[in-house]
Amino acid sequence: MKKYYWILLILPLLCSLLVSAQEPVTFNGGNLVIGNHVSILEDQTNSLSIKEVVNSDAFVPSDVPIPNLQLSKSDFWIRFSIKNESDQEQILLALEYPMLSTCEFYSMADGRVQKLSYDEAFSKRKYKHQNFIFDINLAKGTTSVYFLRVKSSEQMVLPMIIGSEKTIMEKLVTNDLAWGIFIGLILVMVAYNFFIWLSVRDSSYFYYVFYSLFVGLTQITLSGYTYRFIFSDSPELNHLSIILFAGLAGVTGNLFMMHFLQTRENTPKLHKATYVSIFIYSAAIILRLLGYDQASYRAIDIAAVTTVLLTFTVTISLSLKGYRPAILFLLAFSLFFTGLLLFVLRNIGVVPYNDFSNYTKEGGIALNVVLLAFALADKINTFKREKERSQEETLIALKENERIIREQNVILETKVNERTQELSQANSDLSQTLIDLKEAEGQLVEAEKMASLGQLTAGIAHEINNPINFVTSNITPLNRDVDILIDFIEEMEKIGLSDLSVEEKKKQIEEQKEELDYDYLKLEISQLLKGIHEGASRTSEIVKGLRVFSRLDEDDLKKANINDGLDSTLIVINNLLSNKIKLEKVYSDIPMIECYPGKLNQVFLNIISNAIYAIDKKFGDEQGGILKISTSNNEKSIFVKIEDNGIGMDEITKKKIFEPFFTTKDVGEGTGLGMSIAYNTIKRHQGEIQVNSTPGLGTEFILELPIILDLTAEI
Repeated sequence: MKKYYWILLILPLLCSLLVSAQEPVTFNGGNLVIGNHVSILEDQTNSLSIKEVVNSDAFVPSDVPIPNLQLSKSDFWIRFSIKNESDQEQILLALEYPMLSTCEFYSMADGRVQKLSYDEAFSKRKYKHQNFIFDINLAKGTTSVYFLRVKSSEQMVLPMIIGSEKTIMEKLVTNDLAWGIFIGLILVMVAYNFFIWLSVRDSSYFYYVFYSLFVGLTQITLSGYTYRFIFSDSPELNHLSIILFAGLAGVTGNLFMMHFLQTRENTPKLHKATYVSIFIYSAAIILRLLGYDQASYRAIDIAAVTTVLLTFTVTISLSLKGYRPAILFLLAFSLFFTGLLLFVLRNIGVVPYNDFSNYTKEGGIALNVVLLAFALADKINTFKREKERSQEETLIALKENERIIREQNVILETKVNERTQELSQANSDLSQTLIDLKEAEGQLVEAEKMASLGQLTAGIAHEINNPINFVTSNITPLNRDVDILIDFIEEMEKIGLSDLSVEEKKKQIEEQKEELDYDYLKLEISQLLKGIHEGASRTSEIVKGLRVFSRLDEDDLKKANINDGLDSTLIVINNLLSNKIKLEKVYSDIPMIECYPGKLNQVFLNIISNAIYAIDKKFGDEQGGILKISTSNNEKSIFVKIEDNGIGMDEITKKKIFEPFFTTKDVGEGTGLGMSIAYNTIKRHQGEIQVNSTPGLGTEFILELPIILDLTAEI
């Protein structure tokens, strides 16, 4: 019933259509391109029904064999009529554009509607091919009108062919064969160059492999073979892969050009512009993933135009400079562009639609891939030739260098012998100098010891002289008093042995006492003995101090009281202090420490001697000099502070004061080793010595000594 409804609906319109439509396509049995025999209506509302379309007078005749419907969101209606003059009643209509999202075929002869969609599973199709194929049943000698409604998110280029089932299938087989050759060539180039990349590890080969792979996948996807063989049950993935493969082909193609032509070094400005093209290709992929189909297609077009202009600019500019890789790249890209241009000219009718023009794009791509492989091989060969030439030049240079080296070796050997003799003599002289220096150093150290010994001797002489003089001065009057006392005893003996009476004896004894002034004599003897005792005690004290001080050569570690060491040192140099220097001692109750007492006494002697020298330099014979010595301690260390108000030191002197042989004293007044010995002695005791001084105000030495030495450390 539905069939008859369509017939009743259409028949009243056939007459007017046959009058107003274009001349019908006459089918005589062979394949026929009918693009310039159709009329096209754009439905921008996407809402027209078949009835409205049949009655519409807005169809525009096509004047090209392959209609180009551009990129649009509209539905397009295509109207054509066929007159069958052949013996074949079964005719096929083939649309060689597999990217249509909607394709509906309306037959006015029998009222049938055939619908095929790119979004439908491939298995539902009657003819298992990626192209859209429709059945047309038309008796010989009859004419019928047909309509197509098509829509796509891509740009639509519609080659429409009618023919018998046999001729159409033969054409499809031929097309499959041609594409098989193309796919095989791409796979061979990809595999071959991939193995080369594994060997040479050149980044140009890496990007070439992926460029060839993706540019091949792009063409295979556009021709529908991925939908037919890979994504047959996943049209959504196939829809996504169109822009994905094209975008990746563009990205890898630009990267290949950048590395192959070394644009960073050869064309720095254009190298940066290449990133713009890569960015646009990447944006196209992202837009397609987000569902913006037409925007992604537009982005691909913009990126393609940018890449074409950029590639020609780079390759031509480098080719004019004679850069061989750029010349080969320009040739390969020109063939690609030529094939693409011929394909476009075929679509607009400038180039006839035939077996040659149908495959110009694929042929250009194949030649592009092959020539780029040759360009890579040529680049490798060029590098190889340059390397061989460089090796040859290097070999020549090495031989020349070898000759020069042989000649120089003779000269060098002579000079080495001469220099060896000079060095031997210099070494001998240096050894003798070192021996002399060691002897001089030993003499200086000995001189420093002798200076200390001299200072010690002077101090001893001065300190012992006073009590000895005191004892000596008391001996003479003591001898006199003893003689008087002996005479008095003898008189007492005579008186005692005489025959005088006791009273008379007492009287004479008293007279003798008064004559001798006996009471004064006893007092004088007592005072003289007391003076001798004090002198002897002072001498004993000095000897004890000397015994503490004079241990300079002791090498045994022992516990000692630093306060005693300071006092013994002051005894030695007491004669230098005189009455013009005020000595202040502020001793704390410090613990005994492990040390070499004699070595530390030497340190105290050197520092105190320098302090007295500085005070003498400032005050001379006048009063006002102050020497202050204080001691203190904490849990781990004791501190000795020796201060003076002498001439002080500047920064240069402070930095050099501990250097061997450095002295500020006049010639003959010092060896310059005293403070160096003091510094090394304090370090040997694992201590620290700090100097604070201000020119004109005085100097302060602070010695820090550990109470217990770390015997595991180097001393």
